[in-house]
Amino acid sequence: MTEQLPQSQAEVQALTRLAGDEFVGAVDGIAAIHRAISDRVFAAMRVGVGAAADPVKLVHDAITDGVYAVVGGTGFVVGEVASAVQLPGVTAPSRTVWGAGVLAAIQGLIGDTLEDEAPILASPMTFRVDGAPVPPEQLAAHVAVPTTRLVVQVHGLVETEHAWRLGGRPTYGERLEEELGYTPLYVRFNSGLHISENGAQLRALLARLVASWPMPVHEICLIGHSMGGLVARSACHQAEEASDAWVRSVRQVVCLGSPHLGAPLEQFVHHASAVLDLLPETRPLSGLLRRRSAGIRDLRQGSLVDEDWRDLDVNALRARAVREVPLIADVDHYFVTATITRSPKHPLGMVIGDGMVLSGSGSGRGRSRRIGLDAVDGLHVPAANHFSLLNHDAVYAALRGWLTSAPRRAAAVDTLWP
Repeated sequence: MTEQLPQSQAEVQALTRLAGDEFVGAVDGIAAIHRAISDRVFAAMRVGVGAAADPVKLVHDAITDGVYAVVGGTGFVVGEVASAVQLPGVTAPSRTVWGAGVLAAIQGLIGDTLEDEAPILASPMTFRVDGAPVPPEQLAAHVAVPTTRLVVQVHGLVETEHAWRLGGRPTYGERLEEELGYTPLYVRFNSGLHISENGAQLRALLARLVASWPMPVHEICLIGHSMGGLVARSACHQAEEASDAWVRSVRQVVCLGSPHLGAPLEQFVHHASAVLDLLPETRPLSGLLRRRSAGIRDLRQGSLVDEDWRDLDVNALRARAVREVPLIADVDHYFVTATITRSPKHPLGMVIGDGMVLSGSGSGRGRSRRIGLDAVDGLHVPAANHFSLLNHDAVYAALRGWLTSAPRRAAAVDTLWP
């Protein structure tokens, strides 16, 4: 309990201060738009009435600048005062479902800058048990019956491990534990970081977990939703290149609505921000869009490695081709896609997909790119949205079938543990 109060206070203070800063930033953006529009209006007036418009403009600018300064200053003061309020006995937001959701949204949007602005809100990737972080070395003590078969669930952008309980139903991991004897584990991570950075953190976590697990780990099934599937693939790729022992225990990688070839919404925002930057009136909106996190930017093409983003202009319209990361050998890879329409060939379904990811991207098959997923290893869920895949009976039925089918690539048990 002595640790909980300082953690709670630090998180609440950081959140309220961040809210105040964001309010001030929003006011400054509105002021910039107002000034750009008024400048254009007064420029037109000057053409008609000449220098007589100048005194009016001076008065207008002085008044509006003063108003925006007062409003922005009020937001700053409120943020500072609220951040200093003592809240003894309040649970740390990160340990509650709703608080964790708020933090996840903030991290997803600007998580790559929080390390400098509010480090308490930029927590590293951790395993979570009932909302609390647990080191990999202590995780087995929080499991009722540790087994040699682990299923690790990796959430997506602006989500937490609580997202897997969509609809209040048991998670895939809990159902696999009850029916097949798997040990379910859940990670939480800052989805605003680069996918490759989170992949590196997942790689390190799994290495520590397997090394400290009380028995040999014979099977690991990684289930990732949306960005989580890309993080899982990145972790496996990095582990294979480094010859990590734990990656030899991976048997399945399941990607649920993962944008292997990119997400159309991020592609649209990327180009929209460039267009909005062309005019003074819309330039603040461009700046707002360009604040989006590195994790969101990586979704434009499904980037999995550092070289896709390192030393590059993130706002360049012509993006360098991403490195095609091969699927890990001797691992069964599965994918699930969805469309909001009953037929995936319906024009609306083909354009919108599941609302976030198109079926071609989710299956890794496009006109110019293919990552090697086999069509027979996929499931399409009709009349469903992107988030339905977090907890859907059809998806679980497919998972159960994939995990109980005979592996196509047999491996001797003595090769699974160093």
